[in-house]
Amino acid sequence: MCDDDYATSRRDFLKLMSLVTGSSMLATQSLSAASQAESTLNKRVRIGYLPITDATPLLVAYQKQYFQQQGLQVDPPKMFRSWAQLVEAFLSGSINVIHVLSPMAVWARFSSQFPAKIVAWNHVGGSALTVARHIQSLKQLGGTQVAIPFWYSIHNVVLQEMLRHAGLNVVTRPQGTLAADEVGIIVLPPSDMPPALLSRQISGYLVAEPFNAIAEHLKIGKILRFTGDVWKKHACCVVFMHEKDLQQQAEWSQKVVHSIVQAQLWCRNHRAETAQLMSREHKPRLMPHIHAVVAQVINPSQQQWQGYIANGVVKHAAWQDHRIDFQPYPFESYTVELIKRMRHTQVEGKTGFLNQLDPTQAAKALVDERFVKQAILKLGGMQAFGLADSFQRQEVIQL
Repeated sequence: MCDDDYATSRRDFLKLMSLVTGSSMLATQSLSAASQAESTLNKRVRIGYLPITDATPLLVAYQKQYFQQQGLQVDPPKMFRSWAQLVEAFLSGSINVIHVLSPMAVWARFSSQFPAKIVAWNHVGGSALTVARHIQSLKQLGGTQVAIPFWYSIHNVVLQEMLRHAGLNVVTRPQGTLAADEVGIIVLPPSDMPPALLSRQISGYLVAEPFNAIAEHLKIGKILRFTGDVWKKHACCVVFMHEKDLQQQAEWSQKVVHSIVQAQLWCRNHRAETAQLMSREHKPRLMPHIHAVVAQVINPSQQQWQGYIANGVVKHAAWQDHRIDFQPYPFESYTVELIKRMRHTQVEGKTGFLNQLDPTQAAKALVDERFVKQAILKLGGMQAFGLADSFQRQEVIQL
């Protein structure tokens, strides 16, 4: 990693801010024009995604032809290399179904009234803190830099919670030498993280899979903690759709969400096959990662998981968690707790909008649960996803 890498990441973040901030009117105009060209009968599903395992349900729904089985027309999913590119395409209406980081959805919706809503969770867990092989504890991160993929991410929220609990201070724009009790947080594209760790420009990174598994596979780093072992069954990425589609094309929206929920259920019950679909060895090669790495995330061996428990990487074995799991229902309690914790998370950019939100009311405004609830009930209820038969839960966060 060099200074240009950090500058490029910061430019990407600033570009995304400019796209979202003040973009409500542009989005409405773009979507209005798109709606005139498409009716419910010919409206196509146009998926946008980043090459991370967070995208699994969207890509599996496409490959298993669940959209087509619902009578929908669907384009081949389009891969983007940055959140800025993905959101720009979503804003313009060129794509209409995406996965975004759950804090990013909060930011987009309430910092500028961006006309989109969460319709489902895309997955739970699926992220980890990867560190250099000599690092044994959070304390040893003091005086070093750690990378995250985006300021408004569950990665940043959980990382800062962990660092504060370890008695470390967060520095969001590290300049010069860091004190022994300071950790500099920087934003890097996920693909730049393993090389930066290898070159010792950073001492760790917290990011979505499979970039943690890549470090393990290349033996350049190790997992210090899984985020799902800190915040039980938390959402990382969520399914984001245009509010106009949800209001004006409810039947189409229901079919889209049903297809994604069906894919999540299939993934839960077919982990080995899911890993194959998500690897670059499988045509149409929607992901660039090799099968050995993807399988380590989606379908790890029992021996490997027991190793994490023995080494203290997994501290809450009783949670019976997975490295990544699939559960679509967007619990209100999670969004409420997320907004509360985002208020105490340092980021670049303005955060005043968070203090103006009532977390409960904001959660209701951000999430449209109509479609996912109907899909879940039709596919066997919450128990089919390994959950209690309830649409409410209590958040569990244990550092």
